[in-house]
Amino acid sequence: FTFDGQRVDAYPGESIAAALIAAGEWSFRHARDGTARGPFCGMGVCGECLVTVDGVAKRACLEPVRAGATVVRHPVRAA
Repeated sequence: FTFDGQRVDAYPGESIAAALIAAGEWSFRHARDGTARGPFCGMGVCGECLVTVDGVAKRACLEPVRAGATVVRHPVRAA
């Protein structure tokens, strides 16, 4: 799959979050104040790991990798 245009290799069944962390990427989105956000709880409760997968918001810690998926940082929501 790709993350912000960069190829990321992953193991079958691995979560997007695990693959991104293994690739050295810890920032999955930005908060309104511009701070980098990434995985926190690891079980889908906090939402800090939100990414956009093929145009749909997903929790990276719960979403399995899929060959050919386009993953980008989740956009900041307006107040």
